Amino acid sequence: MSGESGNGAGAWVDPDDSPELTEAHFDRAGVYEGEVLVRRGRGRPPAADRKQLVSLRLDGDVVEKFRATGPGWQTRINEALRLAKVG
Repeated sequence: MSGESGNGAGAWVDPDDSPELTEAHFDRAGVYEGEVLVRRGRGRPPAADRKQLVSLRLDGDVVEKFRATGPGWQTRINEALRLAKVG
């Protein structure tokens, strides 16, 4: 066995070899009070109206038509479906 963890990083042998934690490291970290997130680190905050991941089969010509309109084509499909909702 090679001693590696399988995640691409080498085996960690000595804690003294770990990188020093800088102010930038802590600036990116989330801050918690107990289990409540007080301040997020890097990244986009979660949206109030979160989207739901689904698998959907559409005709190729429909997908190509939306893709041809450029970036944001999935959002435009969502808008078209919203306009077509029943009920």
